[in-house]
Amino acid sequence: MRIRATVAYDGTAYHGFQRQSAEREPTIQGELERALSRITSHSTAVLGAGRTDAGVHARGQVIAFDAREAWRGTLSDLQRALNAVLPGDIVVLDIAQADGGFHPRYAARSREYRYTIYNEVWRDPLRRLYALHVADPLDVPAMREAARHLVGERDFAAFGQATAGESTVRVMHRVDIGGERPCITVDLEANGFLYRMVRSIVGTLIEVGRARISVGRFVEILDSRERAQAETTAPPNGLCLTRVYY
Repeated sequence: MRIRATVAYDGTAYHGFQRQSAEREPTIQGELERALSRITSHSTAVLGAGRTDAGVHARGQVIAFDAREAWRGTLSDLQRALNAVLPGDIVVLDIAQADGGFHPRYAARSREYRYTIYNEVWRDPLRRLYALHVADPLDVPAMREAARHLVGERDFAAFGQATAGESTVRVMHRVDIGGERPCITVDLEANGFLYRMVRSIVGTLIEVGRARISVGRFVEILDSRERAQAETTAPPNGLCLTRVYY
């Protein structure tokens, strides 16, 4: 029986979602698989909708795995058991049966990320794990003007890397820059994201907000399709995978 679940986690202590070949560093996938093994006494592979990088958080990551016949409890029992043995920075929010062929990555229609910026002169120690501190006052209207050029079907090669042979064209459904100072949020929804694409876009938008580059230069970077043009990549701590749409 294929099981689908939504997972939230604080990615600070983890080397990303995806299990590493040598497992020298802890990963979210590794912790989930260890928890399932402990509960069911079987090795169980976990699939994920998004391969979040080291230090990136999630509150809407979708996973799937196959429950073996050895598990005879209800799905609610399984959720309770998982949350009882998982580390305190990972939680299963909901759980349900899925179609046998369901794959959380390939079945996804779009993904949504939020990047949080703490725009204040002095840093806030209580926000440092979940927001990027930017001391310079940001021109949010200029950032919004630049961001509108991202919407639609675009080649995002300037802002990220694809796996070998994969196209760098993506469809950006929306980019919303909101929040209320000192917290500025950048929400992006697309049919897919390249490696470090969100962090590169946000880093370059911040440069617009700082008036270090113009909106016109931002568009030039996008149109260049050259990865070296987008020099600034925002750190991972401000990024969160908020939702996956099916």
